[in-house]
Amino acid sequence: MQSLQSVEQFHELKNKERVIFVFSADWCKDCVFIKPFLPAIEEKYAQYTFVQVDRDEYIDLCGELDVFGIPSFIAYNKGEEIGRFVSRDRKTQEEIENFIEGLK
Repeated sequence: MQSLQSVEQFHELKNKERVIFVFSADWCKDCVFIKPFLPAIEEKYAQYTFVQVDRDEYIDLCGELDVFGIPSFIAYNKGEEIGRFVSRDRKTQEEIENFIEGLK
């Protein structure tokens, strides 16, 4: 999974087709919990581009997007937000896949 390099890149990527931003942080236990199965999710949903956003590095962007809990997911298609799975709760692989399935 690629990591976000700048706020400008965020705006460029969100205007592409089917992009899911994964908001997380190294210190977040629930983010560490999902890390082992994220590659399988990326492979299963290869039609999406997954981009990791470090919450600490992009705290202002998270505030603008109302991302106050992590891990969180926001999906865009051609600049339009098509779904969000934003909360402080631990997320299972099944819950993440259900979120992605609901984007179609």
